[in-house]
Amino acid sequence: MVGRKRHLLVDSTGLLLAVLVTAADLSDLAGVKALLKGSKKRFPALQLVWADRAYAGLVAWAARWWGWTVELMKRPAGAVGFVLVPRRWVVERTFAWLTRYRRLWRDSEVLTSVSETMVTVAMIHLMARRVFPAKKH
Repeated sequence: MVGRKRHLLVDSTGLLLAVLVTAADLSDLAGVKALLKGSKKRFPALQLVWADRAYAGLVAWAARWWGWTVELMKRPAGAVGFVLVPRRWVVERTFAWLTRYRRLWRDSEVLTSVSETMVTVAMIHLMARRVFPAKKH
């Protein structure tokens, strides 16, 4: 097994909109393009995408094909050590939420579709717990 990459499309609060799991040897740019291709019909109001600088090739592609604006979140020039990059923490927090689910600690699934489903189930559980918190006795 080569390994897996999880590509997530989240809203501005970090809640899951779409997920795509690919083999780790697929480039980040190819993975995010595949994720976003299916998202245009599902989210027609989407106009702005914040992305990591690893997705620099996405800027022209998204503008040309979908009319979206892609803003790359970059570290400030001359920054040393840990620096909080604006808006990037949103998706990083989502990944942290997902790692709380034992089934998502490691990718032991054979099929990528099962892995995508497990991410979706974990997010459904997370959102349901927010709407219906456990009663304290």
